[in-house]
Amino acid sequence: MSIKELLFAVADIWMIAVGFTYGIKFIRNYKNYLLGIEWIIVATSGTNFLVYGLLQAGHDSPMYTAAAFLDAFSRSVGITLILVLGLLTVTHRYKPSVAVDVGAFALAAAAGLFLLGYQETIGNPAKLFFIVVNVITTIFVGYFVKRLWDINEHGHAVWVAVATACGSVIAAIYDYVHIPGDDAEHTIFYIFALSTWGLQMFTYFRAYRAFDAHNKRVDAQASNDDARVAAQVESK
Repeated sequence: MSIKELLFAVADIWMIAVGFTYGIKFIRNYKNYLLGIEWIIVATSGTNFLVYGLLQAGHDSPMYTAAAFLDAFSRSVGITLILVLGLLTVTHRYKPSVAVDVGAFALAAAAGLFLLGYQETIGNPAKLFFIVVNVITTIFVGYFVKRLWDINEHGHAVWVAVATACGSVIAAIYDYVHIPGDDAEHTIFYIFALSTWGLQMFTYFRAYRAFDAHNKRVDAQASNDDARVAAQVESK
């Protein structure tokens, strides 16, 4: 195994570990099925991609088709609309219904199937679509960063901003830039991409956890204030 292949494996294992670990925690600790399942899907995609790379399977392999589907799934709806809906649960106390959860993933699956093999079929309109939805999502994450800063979670705000900026660079060059010296399988690109996607999931989870803890402190304070006011009224 070459150094480049080793770095690819390390980057992919990092993303897989983050996806499964924090995907399960999103579901178990916060009942956030949108982010939890999406994190697990990304980790599953990474697992498939790792096996595909280690076996050096060809483009006619079912693993290649699965990788292309899961990639389109997350880039179109998963780490865009589903990410936004999931973060709204802490920024706006949004509680998605089961229908919303199911509908969001059904939409992502449909988009993944429609965009499967887009490089040879749809071409530039699909490539532009991926960039547009990434920009829109980045704008919302920028708002999330501001909210984190406003509640004095400055460290998390900075890390989310850095991870999102890196993710935007990856999204911008994904279909348009071939890194000098990279091979036909874009191994160097994927070393950076997998590392970045893992960083995004890691920082987003930690920021979400901090925001949720802030909300609980606010709720507890409000409850204490209400109890104090009620006690004062009764004593008069």
